[in-house]
Amino acid sequence: MFLSVASAADREIDWLELMPAEDLNLLESMPEIVHEGDGPPMLPDEIMTGRVVPEMDGVSGKIPGFVVPLKTTEDMRILEFFLVPYYGACIHVPPPPPNQIIHVKYKEGFTLEALYDPVWVEGTLTVERTENDIAKSSYSVVAEKVERYQQ
Repeated sequence: MFLSVASAADREIDWLELMPAEDLNLLESMPEIVHEGDGPPMLPDEIMTGRVVPEMDGVSGKIPGFVVPLKTTEDMRILEFFLVPYYGACIHVPPPPPNQIIHVKYKEGFTLEALYDPVWVEGTLTVERTENDIAKSSYSVVAEKVERYQQ
């Protein structure tokens, strides 16, 4: 009898798994966001608390998303970034809730042709708050692998 050993890449993490039930309920019952004025539309404060799902701490797997670069090399290899569930988050539109942003460090670095190209990030989730001028995140990953998204 052979036992197969599952790798982290075998577990696909869904973004909604990172949201506690109370935040998911808030999101589902939230009225449509109306954009008024010059600034970006903002999400209600009660969903921006950064609450986490403690059971996700230490979960290994891969999650798809879009890159918001934070640290690059001179040759434009991305070493540190926020991973977000949709294109433009944190740049063109208000940032998602902190529990929908993952702070990623990848010492090998990688390049992207365009920021609208999604990626898979493989590694182990940690409940860890990161805050900078761009956004706040509730989770982090030291990536084992970052590759272009393919289903």
